[in-house]
Amino acid sequence: MSVHSHKSSSKKTRPVQAPQRSNGKLRVAAILEAAAAVISEKGYEGATMAEIAARSGTKIGSLYRFFPNKESLADTIVVSARENLDAVFDRFDAGVNALSIRDLADDLMALIFELFNRPAFMQLLDAGQDWSVKREEFRSAMLERVAKTLTIHTPNLSKKSAGDIALVVLLNVKAVATHQAFFDSASSAPGEFRDMTRLYLQSRLGSSKSGK
Repeated sequence: MSVHSHKSSSKKTRPVQAPQRSNGKLRVAAILEAAAAVISEKGYEGATMAEIAARSGTKIGSLYRFFPNKESLADTIVVSARENLDAVFDRFDAGVNALSIRDLADDLMALIFELFNRPAFMQLLDAGQDWSVKREEFRSAMLERVAKTLTIHTPNLSKKSAGDIALVVLLNVKAVATHQAFFDSASSAPGEFRDMTRLYLQSRLGSSKSGK
């Protein structure tokens, strides 16, 4: 989950129109739900505004009134996830200092997996090289929050080490979330990723926080 500096086109587009009435809010909610379903099934590149409009029962003109393009629709989904990120990690960090390294590995992986385990969201994070600013912001925020959690757990950890370790943990969880469709019920692969993360954190954090 590397953070890239690619930006979307600088071409200005009309901003997303926030609905003021209750029926407009319901319509936008239906559009976002339909967009998530279509993106989950066909990927970001394969999803079309026409299909999203049809799936949500919205006239194409009304869809474009709320969302001027597909990028703005995708960004709205990502922004919603970003707004929830800090609250989720704040709750987790409140008790992280008391965790053993083994429990830290398990609980942190479970937390990140829950955030990632939305097919549409995974599709958006992996959509092309010309990522939007909002998706870059989410990647950076996720990396920073995991690094902060590691630092709370192991205060002697340097900022650089925390960032490097956070990236490895994120990549491990992302690999499981991305490939879970290939794992059958008897597969031991998810457990192998968990054990690998436990051993990795033990090797990196153990010397800094002995006895945990």
